[in-house]
Amino acid sequence: MNTKVNLAGVSFKNPVMTASGTFGSGEEFSEFVDLNKLGAVVTKGVANVPWEGNPTPRIAETYGGMLNAVGLQNPGIDVFVERDIPFLMKYDTKVIVNVCGKTMQDYCEVVRRLADQPVDMLEINISCPNVEEGGIAFGQNPKSVETITKEVKKYAKQPVVMKLSPNVTDITEMARAAQAGGADALSLINTITGMKIDIQRRTFVLANKTGGLSGPAIHPVAVRMVYEAAHAVNIPIIGMGGIMTAEDAIEMLLAGATAISVGTANFRNPSVTMEIVEGIQEYMEHHGVSDVNELIGAVK
Repeated sequence: MNTKVNLAGVSFKNPVMTASGTFGSGEEFSEFVDLNKLGAVVTKGVANVPWEGNPTPRIAETYGGMLNAVGLQNPGIDVFVERDIPFLMKYDTKVIVNVCGKTMQDYCEVVRRLADQPVDMLEINISCPNVEEGGIAFGQNPKSVETITKEVKKYAKQPVVMKLSPNVTDITEMARAAQAGGADALSLINTITGMKIDIQRRTFVLANKTGGLSGPAIHPVAVRMVYEAAHAVNIPIIGMGGIMTAEDAIEMLLAGATAISVGTANFRNPSVTMEIVEGIQEYMEHHGVSDVNELIGAVK
């Protein structure tokens, strides 16, 4: 039974990855999860300088999910290279580094720093607010998507995955723009903008007022967007958004994702990624599927 998948020339032992921002950089979950069993660890966002993130409170539970406005807090590229990469090199898993920034130059600086590092792919988080454009996220304008993809590709030595925001009118327009810019793969969806109000205190629950909604509540939206994107471009897709079980993961594969990332579920069940790996194998055995690639995009 073959569980290997290929993304832009990189081979993964199985299609299960961690979603950025929900798994630290691997070490934080290593006592709960055998990282060797995962297709890849996708790290928390890494910026060119340390980011403090947003003021607290910045996490809130919702029906079927959670809101977060963490603000991409991270210690910066220097600490990541010195501490996190050496740790991840101890394990037999692929490493995908999520890159964030506030300007085009920020992204390119991190990508340049990672060019000679032993990481397998770069995931570019274009849901970050572009400070040069008044705070509008890079990923909400197709021209910006194409431009930043082209710029990053100039410096990248590893395949580039563009992480798309669902907070757009037409996800296929953004997918095509990323492909036009030279993206090697796509990942989607990032969180959906939401809000929660405390009716007793009559104030916002999050200090940032709004936050990103994730968890099972967004899964049907994610499946639809992955399906649409998969039919709009001819580069592979990493599907994510509310994947809690192996069934959810298989649904994403059938919709057209080559691999899947598990996010919010890690907070509820730290060992969920290993359970999903096993669940996919059990599904394949039960349905007589000899190669996981047979499932990818099988629903037309």
